[in-house]
Amino acid sequence: MFNLLGSRKGTNCDGSTRRDFLKVGALGLTGLTLTDLLRHRARAAAAGQSTRNTSVVWLWLGGGPTHIETFDPKMEAPVEYRSTVGAVKSNVPGIELGGAVPKMAEVADKMAFVRSFAHQNSGHGGGTHWVMTGYNYPPADNNMQPIKPGFGSILSRFRGPNNATTGMPTYVRIGGSYGDGPAWLGSPYAPFDVGGNAQRNMSIKVTLDNLSQRRNLLKAFDSLDRQVDQSGLIAGLDSFEGQAFDLILSRAREVFDINREDPRTRDRYGPGLGQQLLTARRLCEAGVGFVTLQYGGWDMHGGIVQALKNTAPQLDHAVAAFVEDTANRGLDKDILLVITGEFGRTPRVNGGAGRDHWAPLSTLALAGGGLKMGQVVGESNAKAEIPKTTPITPQDLMATVFHVLGMPQELHYKDQSGRPMPMIDGGKPIAELV
Repeated sequence: MFNLLGSRKGTNCDGSTRRDFLKVGALGLTGLTLTDLLRHRARAAAAGQSTRNTSVVWLWLGGGPTHIETFDPKMEAPVEYRSTVGAVKSNVPGIELGGAVPKMAEVADKMAFVRSFAHQNSGHGGGTHWVMTGYNYPPADNNMQPIKPGFGSILSRFRGPNNATTGMPTYVRIGGSYGDGPAWLGSPYAPFDVGGNAQRNMSIKVTLDNLSQRRNLLKAFDSLDRQVDQSGLIAGLDSFEGQAFDLILSRAREVFDINREDPRTRDRYGPGLGQQLLTARRLCEAGVGFVTLQYGGWDMHGGIVQALKNTAPQLDHAVAAFVEDTANRGLDKDILLVITGEFGRTPRVNGGAGRDHWAPLSTLALAGGGLKMGQVVGESNAKAEIPKTTPITPQDLMATVFHVLGMPQELHYKDQSGRPMPMIDGGKPIAELV
């Protein structure tokens, strides 16, 4: 939220005047204003380094997506194990995908499907913590707070919380998940949370001398530009308040405003998740380094065929549009899309025609990032129960993301006790991709 209040008489209890008071960008439930956050971030960014101008869009399929109906259909397995929605041939010879994602099959040459991704925590909280941070933490299943920072916060610590050129936040959350925050790295490295509706979150509430009622966003911004120029109000702000003001009034509002995109492109992406992925693409183009999105509904313990009809088409359409669009724009070298969730689903269909939690083989697909696409990485066993080849772990995924973002594999930061802690502990970039 953005508030400007003008010509109000009286003083606050600390003696400060209310006249021409500017409050910029109150964020979430933290109590911090954008001004406060930028001030904290500027201090913290002193140890960060600018690096490759690459980005990650992290698409989280909350609930635990089925690996069999999506990326590993196993049609040669017994009927109670194979994909309940069949399989489709992709545009890469020899690669079949589950029948839930036919449009992704049409862009499979621009994607990589990991069929040996695995860990050992089949709880929603624990599995999420492991995949989102690279570390197992069983108490997460009892709603304990995360103890490790998420990837986006680590990048924010490394690069600095704001892009030095564009001023855009390094880390933006469009849809949040457990484990996607800074943990002990601290609030300066928390995501800029747009709550799935950046236009509304960046809206302003204005009462200036000659602007007595709230107007629509664009008119309000235009009016504020003129009013500040005429009144000199901004001259009284410190540099961080000025930076916050500039961020709200700068190109940032255009980047977050999906209505500025070509209507034909918006139509190609489709509604809901499609519009969020389009926003993510726009953010990455503007210098955001990490964007998280949440698309839930994958906890399919029963009636998986009908559940997929309700959930998969939007995912399939939106991802295919994103992959094609970024490739056509030449952005596939700079933006990595990661599609995953807390675990996969049980290989054998249960008595309720669904699948239960299953971490020993989990769901992972990637696109872009300058990695080697058009392939399947790893192999599962005959019934899609466990990896047949060497397992790829959350630590390996973390190392791969670090590789794309230009962060050193040996990166360390001091925790709250002052001990240097490795961000990666044993993971290696996925060899087939790099």
